[in-house]
Amino acid sequence: MTPAELKAKLSEMMALPEETEWIEFKEAKNDYNFEDLGKYFSALSNEANLKGKPAGWLVFGVTDKPPRQICGTNYRRQQPGLERLKTKIAQNTNHQTTFREIHELNDAEGRVVLFEIPPAPRGIPTEWKGIAYGRIHESLSPLSLQEIEQIRKQGTPEDWSAQICEGATIRDLDPLAIAFAKQEYKEKNMSNPILATEVDRWDDITFLNKAKVTIEGKITRTAIILLGKNESEHFLSPAVARITWVLKDANGVEKDYQHFGPPLILAVDQVFAKIRNLTYRYMRNETLFPSEIKQYESWVIREALHNAIAHQDYAQGGRINVVEESESLLFTNLGEFIPGSVEEVILRDAPPEHYRNELLATAMVNLNMIDTIGSGIKRMFTIQRQRSFPMPDYDLSERGRVKVKIIGKVVDEKYTRVLMKRMDLDLMDVIALDKVQKGKPLTEDEFRSLKTKRLIEGRRPNLFVSADIAAVTETKADYIKKRAFDKEYHKKMVLKYLNKFGEASRKDIDCLLMDKISDALNDDQKKTWITNLLQEMRRDGSIKPVGTTRHAKWVISK
Repeated sequence: MTPAELKAKLSEMMALPEETEWIEFKEAKNDYNFEDLGKYFSALSNEANLKGKPAGWLVFGVTDKPPRQICGTNYRRQQPGLERLKTKIAQNTNHQTTFREIHELNDAEGRVVLFEIPPAPRGIPTEWKGIAYGRIHESLSPLSLQEIEQIRKQGTPEDWSAQICEGATIRDLDPLAIAFAKQEYKEKNMSNPILATEVDRWDDITFLNKAKVTIEGKITRTAIILLGKNESEHFLSPAVARITWVLKDANGVEKDYQHFGPPLILAVDQVFAKIRNLTYRYMRNETLFPSEIKQYESWVIREALHNAIAHQDYAQGGRINVVEESESLLFTNLGEFIPGSVEEVILRDAPPEHYRNELLATAMVNLNMIDTIGSGIKRMFTIQRQRSFPMPDYDLSERGRVKVKIIGKVVDEKYTRVLMKRMDLDLMDVIALDKVQKGKPLTEDEFRSLKTKRLIEGRRPNLFVSADIAAVTETKADYIKKRAFDKEYHKKMVLKYLNKFGEASRKDIDCLLMDKISDALNDDQKKTWITNLLQEMRRDGSIKPVGTTRHAKWVISK
């Protein structure tokens, strides 16, 4: 919004006779409790959904009673600024959503901060730390069961994938795809040898009905997506069922691409054949002989691609993309990540209450493509852990799109050696440590767990593997470089310098110590550390300043 548009929006909201459920005004003259901010985020998001509003609004710097007036706010005027709130809010909501935008309006009457909050997604109430909040007039409280049910009912619309394709017949399906589907169906049910014999006696329509691909012999959109001839894709229009593979060089420049249409049950292997799954060599433990392993585990690639097919929002008319770079694969599909977060899927290890494409997901289970017990994603993480490779990266930050990156190289040898030697680590701790090696922020629970178990050290955001892990993995040199040196060592360096040269300016001492202090600290933190060290030496009487504060020289106390 432009300043003028923002001012007009604020004036419109201030003119309302009383606060509505999806708008909240706070004076917040200097600060505001973060927990309350999170609860209001949940409440205003849910109320915006229930009232059919495009956004909820939390406004700081305005009195809350009519006639409202701008009183101004200093909330987060200085660092840490407002932008960091987006990440902190996303870390504590159930579907990792955050403010759509945080607007600052510097009005003549004072500064106003307007938090624009997206409505809860259809079918999923917005939760703050596991609780969905709402409002009754001005009161903030957990959302009522009736309102929770009202939102959840939005999430069960008509199944797009189950719709019948008028005019389509069995002749619009690919015979090779049907034959392949039968083999996979028998593989899925291999524990029942009698069934395998029965499948061979079924005609195609009987098989497709049994596999939940067709409905009473009628060709569904699911049938066209998985088994349709390439020229039958028009039955889905304006939707498309297409996978695009793109190859990029080290500079991100596109080198090659190819589109793959129905039948997607066969297209998966065609995409897999395009991917350059090279041999990767790395040293295990202390051996001089490198281990050889493929960059990507084939099961992980297929699982990521099958999930994209099952959960794509085909009604948006977009494609599934597979972008191959020299050391990673990126899979993207359209649609919200219905479970909310990957951590929730792994911890629950159970299927979600509903699927976007219920019939398509059911058919893919029956054809041995995905697993509805919810363990597919967890198994992807487990396989990467067993290979001592980085965890899959799920990026849910872009609303309406899911991105999954599979990295085909060792990012941090120290982390890799941890996985090799510490098989006792819980998978959730491994995922959190993976975030540390990639420099990603941890949630409060992840940070507390790793810190309690002494798996990490340092100050956020500059975290690193702790001494205990370093000892196990025999990377003490790297740890010693990153940890803070013993204070006594630095004090001796200062005293030795002063004994030799008689005096030292603050600039001299900075030059002496800056490169000796932990690499886990940034320059500002290092300078603060030196200031504290000098003041401690002054208090214990070993040194003293001479001259004015700005130009003081440090000398040894007599």
